[in-house]
Amino acid sequence: MLAINDRLPYLRGKTAKLTDRPGCYIMKNSAKDIIYIGKAKNLRNRVSSYFRKDADHLPKVAKMVSNVYDYDFIITDSEFEALVLECSLIKQYRPKYNILLKDDKGYSYIKITNEEYPRLKVALQKEDDMAQYIGPYTSSYAVKQAVLEANRVFRLPTCTRRFPQEFKKQRPCLNFHINRCMGLCEGKLDSTSYRQIIDDAVKFIKNGSEQSVEEMTRQMLEASENLEFERAAMLRDRINAITKASETQKIVDESRRDCDAIAAAILGDNACISVVMYRDGRLFDKASFFLGLQDDTPQMREEFVMQYYSSRDYIPKDIFLDIDLEQQDRDNLTTYLKSLCSHAINISTPKRGNPLSLVRLSASNASEYLSIKVGRSGREITALDELARALGLSKPPKIIECYDISNLGSTNIVAGMVVFENGRPNKKLYRKFSLKNVFGKPDDYASMREVIERRFRRYLDGDEGFSVFPDLIFLDGGQGHVNAVLPLLNDLGIETALYGLVKDSKHRTRAIATGGGEISLSVRSEGFKLITRIQDEVHRYALSFQKAKRKASAYQLELTKVKGIGQKKAMLLLTKFKTTKALKQASVTELCETAKISEGTARELIAVIEEM
Repeated sequence: MLAINDRLPYLRGKTAKLTDRPGCYIMKNSAKDIIYIGKAKNLRNRVSSYFRKDADHLPKVAKMVSNVYDYDFIITDSEFEALVLECSLIKQYRPKYNILLKDDKGYSYIKITNEEYPRLKVALQKEDDMAQYIGPYTSSYAVKQAVLEANRVFRLPTCTRRFPQEFKKQRPCLNFHINRCMGLCEGKLDSTSYRQIIDDAVKFIKNGSEQSVEEMTRQMLEASENLEFERAAMLRDRINAITKASETQKIVDESRRDCDAIAAAILGDNACISVVMYRDGRLFDKASFFLGLQDDTPQMREEFVMQYYSSRDYIPKDIFLDIDLEQQDRDNLTTYLKSLCSHAINISTPKRGNPLSLVRLSASNASEYLSIKVGRSGREITALDELARALGLSKPPKIIECYDISNLGSTNIVAGMVVFENGRPNKKLYRKFSLKNVFGKPDDYASMREVIERRFRRYLDGDEGFSVFPDLIFLDGGQGHVNAVLPLLNDLGIETALYGLVKDSKHRTRAIATGGGEISLSVRSEGFKLITRIQDEVHRYALSFQKAKRKASAYQLELTKVKGIGQKKAMLLLTKFKTTKALKQASVTELCETAKISEGTARELIAVIEEM
């Protein structure tokens, strides 16, 4: 819980007199240190947004505001001049709450191990181990991709077996059977022939696929003329492997001019941005930056692009972003970058084709890098990001609630509420509901409305058990469920995203329902897998509660067979002891005290319980 800034009244008063012209504002703490610098096209409106009452700030902004003691400002003639000034001031003062770029850079090497049958590996530093090292390279990503591609094309072993010590000791692994490994473990290849393959793989890494194909084609024809058909066939297969890899990979695209693809990954309050760089038709480098507490998403991208390229020696003509910026912000940024490099700059958000695949590759890198920082899997981060994009949410949802109704006829109608936090179930926040106002023929819509109303009235009343507010709500049902519940949320003043989860005839997740239709996700996407897990979990939870209620009703009916035990006393016993095992272990005194019955009735009760 952040402390309330007791300077807010003073800051609001000062801001009320502020000009509405463009410029930069400079936030300072009590020690007069600059902690944040921002730009605005209207200084009064922008600065007042920080200090208004009941402001719903993101965690990073809220933390910054809590430390503001005073601020200064500089007026400019235009918003573009404000952007240039902001960039200059940030580089000069490096304020704590601005984006300060520290990437994952380090030198990398391609290592050819010193063994009778060498391996191709990635190394972060040279060691005194008699191995051959190629490098250093500034891009660890490019090195990893190059080694991965070479191992795949030349079918080199990547397992942990030692050769020739383990020749013929075990059967070949799966990689051999799917044609990803030559099967060196079978012991059919001598070290001289194997080293020739390693040399070819190194040439492939150094010279690229096009030159390697030309050389291998020449060798294949030469081998064929010399009647060395086995070698010719091996070279043919290798050429085919390179060609096939080139058709599907994003590493080489000679038609693609220089460009950068930039995308962010967000999990909870943390953010990371990755840049994938194409140079000379080849995937050249990747840089990832952990930004810590996330900020407003378009502003975060804009500030990142400005800071990143202001310190680069080279800026490509094409920059692809994962989200759209406002037209004026994009124009100002384009003009600023053009002034740094003296050539045309195009900033865009691709919707299809190879540029979109590059943005997705960048997003995948950002997810993996963020997962390392926050201890989550890249798939979880990707799933939340895909879900947010599909639903048009401004950011990935941190808290997701899902509801399901379970009934058996008109009796024991119950509901389950499950909660996923940052893509994982948080069982401490799960809740169960026994329906109170739905009688007679089951009515799923009325049942769902009752559950949602009870949940959010408890929230509005300050009940700590329901104090966590969801970013996204799913109802196990279709468009009708959403339309039945949405007016209720509006009446209660609850503003959050609401959707239904639709199942097919085989009771499997099929789509996401809105109030006016359906949204489909690819069944292979991480977002689809996440909503499937959520729907399966809420169904399991509601059904288990319904079965427990039905079992308790059966127990209650059995207990009422004892003279002197009615439904109320039976319920007291079940509430106290909960299970048949606990009832059987209860003493006569405990039974008497719990149900307010005589000792004789308690003994009769024990006899009935023993038969249960």
